[in-house]
Order: sequence, then C-alpha cells, then structure tokens
Amino acid sequence: MKDIDISNINKDFESRVRLGIMSILMVNEWVNFNDMKQMLELSDGNLASHTIALEGKNYIEVRKAFVGRKPETSYRATVAGKLSFQKHIEALAALIGKG
Repeated sequence: MKDIDISNINKDFESRVRLGIMSILMVNEWVNFNDMKQMLELSDGNLASHTIALEGKNYIEVRKAFVGRKPETSYRATVAGKLSFQKHIEALAALIGKG
C-alpha cells in the first residue's frame, strides 16, 4: 500500500464555502461581494464570516471603494493564498490518485 501524505491538506479550505471562494478567486483578479454571494448562493453574513476568516489568514485581500455613491467590497487571492490553495488542491488530487 502506498503511503499517503496529507500534510498539505489545509483545514482552512475544508468548508464548501471557503473552497468556493478560493476557487473563484483563483480564476478572477477581483470579485465583488454581490457577485461572490450570487455565485455561491450565500447570505451576506455567511459570506462575510468566511471572507473575514480567509483575510485573517492572509489568503485574500479586501478592497473597499465607492462606485458612484455606493460602497463596494471586492476580494482577490493573495500570492500566499494562491500558493496555499494550489498545494491544497494538489494534495487532494494525490489523495484520490489523480496527482
């Protein structure tokens, strides 16, 4: 039996919501709050709590700006976030024999 290395599976990305957030940010430069909420079909509070956690780990960057007279919050993955998420995905692929 082959030894399986799960050391790069990152607990910070285990939730369906965080996996979705990071997946979206891996292929988009910036995504605003409302678009992210709609894509993942989340409530405001659910999205906010997960993005705060990811920001606290330096996986995502948050930008707050005014568009016209309305505030807009947008997100992007940081370099550290992209690297950590890529390692996580590679570890999952290896775990199921695709890596």
